[in-house]
Amino acid sequence: MTTTSPPTPTGRGLGRLLGRQGPRVIAPLVSGQEIVLIAVIVVLWLVLGWATPAFLTADSLRPLLIEVAPIALIGVGMTLVIVAGGIDVSVGSQMMVCGVITARLLVDAHVSLPVALLVAVAVGALMGAVNGVLIAWGRVHAIIITFGTLNLFQFVGRQIFGSQTVNGIPGTMDVFGRGDPGQTLGVPHSFLLTAVIAAAVWWYLRQTPGGRHFYAIGGDPLAAELAGIRVRRRVLLTYVITGALVGLAAVFTLAKGTTTLDQSIGAGQELAVIAAVIIGGTSIMGGRGSVLGTILGAVLVQTVSSGVTQLGWPSNLSDLFVGLFVIIAVGTDLLRQRARRRS
Repeated sequence: MTTTSPPTPTGRGLGRLLGRQGPRVIAPLVSGQEIVLIAVIVVLWLVLGWATPAFLTADSLRPLLIEVAPIALIGVGMTLVIVAGGIDVSVGSQMMVCGVITARLLVDAHVSLPVALLVAVAVGALMGAVNGVLIAWGRVHAIIITFGTLNLFQFVGRQIFGSQTVNGIPGTMDVFGRGDPGQTLGVPHSFLLTAVIAAAVWWYLRQTPGGRHFYAIGGDPLAAELAGIRVRRRVLLTYVITGALVGLAAVFTLAKGTTTLDQSIGAGQELAVIAAVIIGGTSIMGGRGSVLGTILGAVLVQTVSSGVTQLGWPSNLSDLFVGLFVIIAVGTDLLRQRARRRS
């Protein structure tokens, strides 16, 4: 299978990746791996539609897209992070902080939804900046830093909660919710906005030299730095973008229909996001990845979860199936790298 990402940048390949010499090679719009994912999703939907006819109805698919939106949105940022050779396991705790701050602003301060949304995005970007600065300038592996900040942000979120739930979340959130105000032509607004952001990032990675810099950094950061790329700034940018998208995803999560928020918000979100990114074809080793693949990976992860629920199977089976998909994706990536080195 192939990916839409440029090859690992070394020598002349780095120059072409940066657009500084040689002809530009355009990757196909849809890669082989993405076609496989689309086929798997279609087959799953057909099987689930046969087993539970209600699955393929609008009343079932619309909630599925609402559940997909936060995972896919954070996954777009995580794709940038992993492509550039990093990882962020603190996104779940970041969502908790952004979620409780947004809820407090709406309930206690009675601010408007646009103001609360901007604050959530800004707070998320700030937490992402903390990760980015520590990783880019501290020269410590990303998983160590983000594991530390996972606990730090979780502590902050719990302090803001104050061992209490936030009750009475207003109906202004309905624009991103499950009802009629939260959809256009039957498509949830949260998923539409996620698709627009994903398309913009996809275009940036594919069409601009700046976007290709992320692949260069993930493939060989030293070579990228020698080629004139400001590696630290680019690494910082990936975490800031991811944090900002976490803030927006927290708003989407709040709008799902509940009027009460507790400390479970964001729990396990990092696992779902990383699974979606890896299943979507992004190499955990960095240097290769696809935003479209991540969106498809998020749809697949949520399809498995929804399917297990609708079939009445034990919920832990969804973790089993997603884990198997991750192992297959990682194994395929390792085999592809080995074949590339041999050739």
